[in-house]
Amino acid sequence: MALGLDPQMKDHGNHACIETEVPDSTTAESWGVLLALLETADQFGLVSSASRGLIAWAAVRMDAPATDDAVAVAGQCHQLYGS
Repeated sequence: MALGLDPQMKDHGNHACIETEVPDSTTAESWGVLLALLETADQFGLVSSASRGLIAWAAVRMDAPATDDAVAVAGQCHQLYGS
């Protein structure tokens, strides 16, 4: 990836979750690029993990949702990396 990150993807059938560790050395410019990229996802967030540091994650729906159930998508993404 151009930002020097190593994203991992997990397919959940109706959506995909992408996550990457964000190093402490990430520049302000790189943060801007990362946030602009995350905003294109259906859901995204940042999680601080004791074992892995700061994790950026995004969920992208692979089909049209029957309802606007964003919490269900976000909840499944947390299973990708654990705590």
